[in-house]
Amino acid sequence: MTEYFTPIPYPLWTTDKKAFADALGRSFRETGFAVIDQHPIDLDVIHRAIRASKAFFALPEEVKEKYHDAAGGRQRGYTPFGTENAKGAAAADLKEFWHTGRDLPADSPYRATMKDTPSVSEVEDFDAATRDFYTALDAFGADLLKGVALHLGLEETWFDDKVDKGNSILRLLHYPPQENPPPAGTVRAGAHEDINVITLLLGAEESGLQVLHRSGEWLSVNPPLGAIVINCGDMLQRLTGGILPSTTHRVVNPAPERSKFPRYSTPFFLHFNQDVMIEALPGCIAEGGKAEPPITANDYLMERLREIGLVKA
Repeated sequence: MTEYFTPIPYPLWTTDKKAFADALGRSFRETGFAVIDQHPIDLDVIHRAIRASKAFFALPEEVKEKYHDAAGGRQRGYTPFGTENAKGAAAADLKEFWHTGRDLPADSPYRATMKDTPSVSEVEDFDAATRDFYTALDAFGADLLKGVALHLGLEETWFDDKVDKGNSILRLLHYPPQENPPPAGTVRAGAHEDINVITLLLGAEESGLQVLHRSGEWLSVNPPLGAIVINCGDMLQRLTGGILPSTTHRVVNPAPERSKFPRYSTPFFLHFNQDVMIEALPGCIAEGGKAEPPITANDYLMERLREIGLVKA
């Protein structure tokens, strides 16, 4: 049987960049996903953010609702249970979540389209803990893109000035416990692809993540404790003409005996700067990739947010 999602040790990046980039690229090409072991994100930063996340979701609904910005497309702050759906799906996903966005300087030209993240007064360490986590994931994501650039035959720094002010988002996710065991085969989060460049996902406390392989088989992603899952988003797929695929994935409901436990996860959606023009790389087209019409990162984001129900058309 073919082995998928073999962990790639991050320290390899410091000793053999080409080997790391090749391993990352091979995994992306095969499944759209990769698992990175021995990542550099401090465990205390992770644990503080998760504690703060759990404390926030435990707040009364009327308190959380104060941070719900429906008019702003729910790109910052709180989104209530049952709001978001997978593209093309009628049923809403069984989750609530929080979005932390980039801290912008006062004179940033991106302020017109990127709101500040609201400050949460009810959870003492929430603002600092989530900001530290965002900063760590943002830096690590930019580092991983250096490996992607090398794999694509680009300069290592090719992505640097295209993501340094991107509309990247840390999502704190809570799938509440289900008191009545869900029917077999049902999902907590419907089959979907990510919009952004790459997504960084630390191992969730409850299993359930599955990836649709091109063979038609659903593959379970069960990273070792402490590893981080990386996947390609639609923006990277478009940039590479499909050479690096944005793969359909879902979160399935747990076995009945685990359904009464909540599930928390913390995906970081790394985005291009909003004015970056996404168009297929010549090297990827030469390799057989398919070009799509050029589009700015912000226009593409808004198009997709309408499709999943976070922004109303």
